[in-house]
Amino acid sequence: MENRTEVTEFILQGLTSDPNLQVPLFVIFLLIYVVTLVGNLGMVLLILLDSHLHTPMYFFLGNLSLVDFCYSSVITPKVMAGLLMGDKVMTYNACVAQMFFFGAFANVENYLLASMSYDRYAAVCKPLHYTTTMTTKVCVCLIVGCYACGLLNASIHITNTFSLSFCGPNVVHHFFCDVPAVMVLSCSDRHVNDLVLIYVASFNIFVALMVIIISYLIIFITILKMHSGAGYRKAVSTCASHFTAVSIFYGTIIFMYLQPSSSHSLDTEKIISVFYTMVIPMLNPLVYSLRNKEVKNAFTKIILGAR
Repeated sequence: MENRTEVTEFILQGLTSDPNLQVPLFVIFLLIYVVTLVGNLGMVLLILLDSHLHTPMYFFLGNLSLVDFCYSSVITPKVMAGLLMGDKVMTYNACVAQMFFFGAFANVENYLLASMSYDRYAAVCKPLHYTTTMTTKVCVCLIVGCYACGLLNASIHITNTFSLSFCGPNVVHHFFCDVPAVMVLSCSDRHVNDLVLIYVASFNIFVALMVIIISYLIIFITILKMHSGAGYRKAVSTCASHFTAVSIFYGTIIFMYLQPSSSHSLDTEKIISVFYTMVIPMLNPLVYSLRNKEVKNAFTKIILGAR
């Protein structure tokens, strides 16, 4: 048998080794994280405080904001520490924990987006039955299902990845412990593990995307039958915002995970990963909520009430 030393820590290569870029990047990511924190936690607080926002749509939006804040917080502080202080070492257990929580929250968001599209389908296509379709029990079950699927999938990926042996090198060509970037460091045969990653990720993305596509296809068909210009414009505007966020989220996820690890360009992955780990959580409150009159009215009422 070979004499192998198991890896006890990983070293994150980070986004750049250029000292001239590290401080500017730190400032940029700090600003992004502050906006993410204020936007998402502010949205959760706003929905909790205003009774007019206690509806299924905002129930899902509140959970989406919470998930965005959580999975951004799993990644961004460590990236900033690496840029500012050069702290790029992750213990084995810390790497496992980061991968687990990021995978869990990312999968929760995946299914939340599908649940939100179903909610919009019920509101637009079955308005008379909306209150009986999207009851509190149904909403809670959907949310619990999203979190359960997220935890289950993260557990599968963690088991699949760390069942491999890691005996060096231990430099992760990424700015966080992502599944493909860590798996390439294994000294085991990972052919089966690569297939598990692709099949599980494909299944999750396919199920959520099918729900989203079918829901919005029916919505558009319903709108076209309404012959109402105002209703058509309102629905298209709402769907355009949703499709923008969905396209960015699923486009990056599909590019990252639905291909064999041998074809990965890790430098390209790092750039794309910045969008779905940091930028998307910052943009979601703007895309989904801040353009909404009900949210603006609730925000104004709370601000004026505070005075």
